[in-house]
Amino acid sequence: MKIKAAFVGSPHKRSIEFLSVGLRSDSRGFTLIEVLIALTLLSVMVVLLFASLKIGTDSWEKGENKITEVNEIAVVYNFFQQHLSVAKPLSNDSPEGEQRFSFQGAAQSLMFVSEFPASAARSGLQHYLLSKNEVDNEQLINVSLIPYIEPIDGEEPQKEEITLIRHVKDFKLSYFGADTEGSSRGVWTDEWLNKNILPRLVKIKIELESGIYWPEMIIELKVSDAIDSNTGIGLNPIGGLPTNPVEAFR
Repeated sequence: MKIKAAFVGSPHKRSIEFLSVGLRSDSRGFTLIEVLIALTLLSVMVVLLFASLKIGTDSWEKGENKITEVNEIAVVYNFFQQHLSVAKPLSNDSPEGEQRFSFQGAAQSLMFVSEFPASAARSGLQHYLLSKNEVDNEQLINVSLIPYIEPIDGEEPQKEEITLIRHVKDFKLSYFGADTEGSSRGVWTDEWLNKNILPRLVKIKIELESGIYWPEMIIELKVSDAIDSNTGIGLNPIGGLPTNPVEAFR
């Protein structure tokens, strides 16, 4: 009778009792092991996320550096292709009254005459001097420009110097062409001095301190005619440019 009496009651009262028992069983919370596992998984996810971000950032920086390197090489190659390849076979007046060929090349310096386009700020024929210099313990390749024709008003020719490449470890020039005028046999040489013809090819080798690989550049000169000393073609009104390109524009 006692057991039966335990189940006696209204249906509403029994449903409340069952609901309260269910709430007590579902609100017991997480155990310590479950919390530790959740935190461990969260930590792993965070580490993987930041590692992925770092890999992406490093890849982006490497890509930007590579683009910068390629652009620098392209700018230098474009400079030689635009100006050196169309060097003019002209002559300069020497202090002794003799004509001296404008193209003078050494192992680490080069002097030639080329033309700027009419749209440039410095238009017309220009003397170029390419040389390796040291400034504040840094090796540079500089380009000096001076007009080939003296200004009409008698002023001093305006000299301009720009830095082509910085942090240079090694710089070497080589020249390919006939060893004597009228010869058809070409040879590579480290100097092209005191000749009356242009070389056929100029090889440019540049090595940077960073170790970045620069491919050798070989520039083909489009003009290779000799100067006729009897015609006076290409006489330089400025005159007096030295034979050794290292001494030029000093």
